[in-house]
Amino acid sequence: MNVPVWVNGELLDPARPAVSVFDHGLMVGDGVFETIKCMNGEAFAITRHLDRLRLSAERLGLPEPDLAAIAGGVRACLAEAPPWPLGRVRITYTSGRGPLGSDRGDQGTTSVVIVGAQAPFPETATVTVVPWPRNERGALAGVKSISYADNAKALAYAKQRGGQEAVFENLAGNLCEGTGSNVFIVRDGTLITPTLASGCLAGVTRALVLEWYGGEEADVPISALYEADEAFLTSTTRDVQPIRLVDETALPVAPGPVTAKVMRVFAERGAADLDP
Repeated sequence: MNVPVWVNGELLDPARPAVSVFDHGLMVGDGVFETIKCMNGEAFAITRHLDRLRLSAERLGLPEPDLAAIAGGVRACLAEAPPWPLGRVRITYTSGRGPLGSDRGDQGTTSVVIVGAQAPFPETATVTVVPWPRNERGALAGVKSISYADNAKALAYAKQRGGQEAVFENLAGNLCEGTGSNVFIVRDGTLITPTLASGCLAGVTRALVLEWYGGEEADVPISALYEADEAFLTSTTRDVQPIRLVDETALPVAPGPVTAKVMRVFAERGAADLDP
């Protein structure tokens, strides 16, 4: 089934060309995006995701997106899609058509909404620490930018070595994040995740875990991941996924007691409120 896509206010056949080849999102990666989980045709935490889209656009210096119109695009696409038990919504927002260089154009922005089915993640994860650090002081730190080539390269590196997700340290040598996930560790019964100053993205699922379960935000060295009593990944489409293996180091248990409780709390709270 070809589910229509929403582009700048119109529902279109996905096979129809809809975005200019001169769009700066394509040309230079000048844009931001969000991925939203949907369950049985309903988007989860859409308000938080749209708020982060606005913040990412602001930090990138883009005009403020029309969040009401984009939310309408999400609803329109989901209304045309099957009620998948698990699906994903992809929102892309770029600076629009521009010249053949880094200068931005003045012809207006581009907004795109796409929906599709999502395969469940494995029950546990194996992760690979990659040799390229995140720059916590860079212009894109904390921005959910479509400039994702470093993530694509890192994930390919991890998969070549048997990993399912790649994990970055930052320039300070501290644990940062995955390519599309935040990382939590458990040490002596305490739940810890890197601070936002580490350069990691302010994940929606990360925030909900901290609000619903609790935990500490702290800078920890990358070695802490190998030495953790338990660890897990969080992301919009995986929710809470225990980490079983870090490179060649097997963690003591996956899921451990803290991780199992976080998983249970998240599932219960998420089911009770689709837009927390």
